[in-house]
Amino acid sequence: MSNILVYVLHYEGALNKNSLGAVSEAARLASELGGQADAVVVGGEDLTDELCATLGSYGAKRVFRAKGSEGLAQPVVDAMAKVIGDEGHSYALFGGGLLGFEIGAGLAARLGAGVTMEVTAVKVDDGKLVAERPILQDSAISESRYKSDVGVIIGRLNAFETKESGGGAADVEDVEVEYSPWSNKATMVKRGEQRGEDVDIEGADILVAGGRGLGKPEGFELCEQLAGALGGAVAATRAVVDAGWYPYAAQIGQTGKTVAPKLYLAAGISGAIQHKVGMQSSENIVAINKDSNAPIFEFSDLGIVGDLNKILPKLTEAVKAKKGG
Repeated sequence: MSNILVYVLHYEGALNKNSLGAVSEAARLASELGGQADAVVVGGEDLTDELCATLGSYGAKRVFRAKGSEGLAQPVVDAMAKVIGDEGHSYALFGGGLLGFEIGAGLAARLGAGVTMEVTAVKVDDGKLVAERPILQDSAISESRYKSDVGVIIGRLNAFETKESGGGAADVEDVEVEYSPWSNKATMVKRGEQRGEDVDIEGADILVAGGRGLGKPEGFELCEQLAGALGGAVAATRAVVDAGWYPYAAQIGQTGKTVAPKLYLAAGISGAIQHKVGMQSSENIVAINKDSNAPIFEFSDLGIVGDLNKILPKLTEAVKAKKGG
C-alpha cells in the first residue's frame, strides 16, 4: 500500500487551485495503488478545522496541520519531513509554482529522495508511480521512476485537473513540528508578481492572448476590449513580452505560465511549440491569424483566417450586443 502526501497552499482563507488539483490527482493515483491521499497545511489561525476538512471533497483522507510562517518553503519542508517520517508516505506530490519547486527540492534533499519537476502527467505502472515530463523543448516525454523510499513529484502549473470526489470531510490532525533554527525567522511581508503587473491569467476561465500579429503594442487594446466584454483576462506570447509590449506576468509558454481556461482565443499567434505547451490544455482554442498555414490552426478547435484588426472589434461589439440583449 502506497500513500501520497500533498502540500496545500492557502491564502486569506482560500485554498490554492493548483494545490487542489494535486490533491485530486493524488486521490486518483492512490486509489490505483491501494493507498490514500493525505495533505499538509502550514500556517496560522486562518487554517480553521472547517477549511482544512473541505479537502476531503477533493479526495484527501487526512489533513496534517502545523503552525508556522505562511508562504515560506522551510517550515513546510520540516512539516512534510516529519509527517512522512511518522506516517511512511511513499510519495510527495506538489502542484506547480515556484514555492512548490522550492519545497519539493528541499524535501528531496532532506530525505535523500528522487525528484522530478515540471511533471505534466503521472501514471501507475507495476504498482509504482511514474512521472512524465517534457524534454528537448517539449518535443519528447521523459519517464521518471523512483528507487528511493520516497518519490517527490512536482507538477507544472495547471497540470492536474481539480475534481471534487464527493467524499466527506477529511480528518484534521494537528502536528507538533520541531522546526529548524532558521525555518521561521523570515516572515511574508507582501505577496505580488515579481516581474510585471498583477495579471491573473492562471485562474481565468477566458483568455484573449496576443502575439506579434497585433503589429504594435497598442494592438493589445483590442485584446483588452474583447477580454473585458467576455469577462476574461489578457495573455501574451514570449516574443511580445521580450519586445516590451506586455508584462511578463501575462506570458504563456515554456518560459512563462501554463494555463487551462475554458476558452483560449489566440490573436496573431503563430503557435510555436514553446507557446503550445503553455496553453494546449485549454478546453476550447480559437485562433485568428492572417496566415492560413500558421501552426496554431493544427491544434485549434476553431480557426479564423483574416485581419484581426477587423475581426476583434466586431467580436467585441457582438459580445456586448449579446450581453445587452
